Amino acid sequence: MTGVLGALRGRAADGAELRLPLAVWAVTRAVLLLCVFKVLVMPGPDVTSDIEHIYQGWYEVLRTGTYPLDDVSWQYPPGAALAVLSPALLPFLGYSSAFFVLALLCDAVVLGLLLYTGRRPGRTPRGAWIWIAGVPLLGPTAFARYDLMVTAVAVAALLAAPRRPGVLGALAGFGAVVKVWPALLLAGTPRGRATLRSWSTAAGAAAGVLLLCTLAAPGALAFLGYQRDRGTEVESLGALVFHVARHVGWEGEPRMNYGSIEFLGPGVAAVSTAAMALAVAVFAWLLLWRFRARAFSTTTPADAAFVAVLLFTTTSRVISPQYMIWLVGLAAVCLVYRASRMRRPAVLVLWATAVTQLEFPVWFSHVTDSDPLGLTLLLVRNGLLVAASVSACRVLWRQTVTEPRERTPAAPVRADRAKALSAP
Repeated sequence: MTGVLGALRGRAADGAELRLPLAVWAVTRAVLLLCVFKVLVMPGPDVTSDIEHIYQGWYEVLRTGTYPLDDVSWQYPPGAALAVLSPALLPFLGYSSAFFVLALLCDAVVLGLLLYTGRRPGRTPRGAWIWIAGVPLLGPTAFARYDLMVTAVAVAALLAAPRRPGVLGALAGFGAVVKVWPALLLAGTPRGRATLRSWSTAAGAAAGVLLLCTLAAPGALAFLGYQRDRGTEVESLGALVFHVARHVGWEGEPRMNYGSIEFLGPGVAAVSTAAMALAVAVFAWLLLWRFRARAFSTTTPADAAFVAVLLFTTTSRVISPQYMIWLVGLAAVCLVYRASRMRRPAVLVLWATAVTQLEFPVWFSHVTDSDPLGLTLLLVRNGLLVAASVSACRVLWRQTVTEPRERTPAAPVRADRAKALSAP
C-alpha cells in the first residue's frame, strides 16, 4: 500500500512539474498565433508576407512538377520543397493558415522531446525552458519561416545521438538536403563506430533524398548558382562596415537582391570574400578541434553541434532573423544535459534572439537607414553572437582538449609516487 501511495505521489509531482512549462508554452504560442493571423499587429514589415507571396508562389510552381528555375530567391536545397509543399497535408485550411499550424505542431514536438528527455537521469528541464522562452523572443518570424520545421529535425537527431548514432545520421542527412546546416550536427560524434555509423548513414540518407528530388523534378540543383552570387546582407557581421561607412560618404546602398536586403556598392565584394574566408577559418578550427579532442562525453555531440552552427551563423554573409531558431534549438539540447557547461553561451543566444526581434521587424527601417538606433541594435546583436561564439568555443576546447590533457600525465606521476613509497 505504501508503494502504491508513493507511486501516486510521484505521478502527481511529475504532473505538477509539467503543468507550468506547458501553460507558459500555451500562452506564449497563443500570442504568436494571434500575431501571424494578424489579430495582433506587430510594428514594422509584415513577417507573414513571405508565406503569402513567396512560399505560396513556390508551392504553385512545385505542384506543376518543377523547381522555381526562374526565381533567384529560391536559394534552398531541393529538400526544402517538402517544407514548402507541407501545407497540402491540411487541405481544409488555406496555405498560410496550414503553414502556421504545422509550424506550431513542430514547435510542440520539440517541446515534447525536450520535456521527455529532461526527466531522465542526468538530464534537466532547463533545455525545455530555453525553447519555451527562445521562440517567442524571436516573435512571429519563428512561425513564418520553415526553419522551425528543420530545427525540429535537428533537435530529434541530437537527442538520439548518445544511444542511436544511426538515427542521428539519418536525420542529419535528411535535414542537410532541406537546409544544409544540419550536416554540422555530425561535428561532435565520438570517434570510432559512432562516427562511422552516423556519417555513413547521413551520407546515404542525403544521397537518397537528393536523388529522389532530382528525379522527381528538374532544377533541383539550381539553388547553387543563386546562393553563390549572394552578397553581404544588411544584418550580417560584415555589413557593420558599410553601416558605419554610410556616415562618412560611402556611395553604396542597401537594396533588395536575391531575396533579401543586401548592400550593393564599392567594397562589398571584398567584404563578402572576407566573410567566406572567415568561414573557411572556422571550418579549419573545427577540424583542429576534432583532431585534438581527447575526451567525448555524452554532452559533446550537442555541444559541438551548437558551437559549429553558432560559428558559421555568426560569420555568414547573411544572418536572417530566423537563423536564431537554429541556435535556440541547439542551445536547448545542450542544456537538457545536467553536465553541459554551455549555459553562458545559451543565455547570450537568448539575449541575441530578443534583440533580433527588435531589429526585425520592429525597427527594421532604422537598420536599413543605418541610423544610430539601427546601428546600435546590430552592434549589440552581432556582438552578443560573437561573445557567445568565443565563450562556446572556450568551453568546448577546455572540456574536450585541455582538461583531459591535464588529467592524462597525472596518472603515471601518482603511480610512480605510490611505487616509491611502497619500496623497501
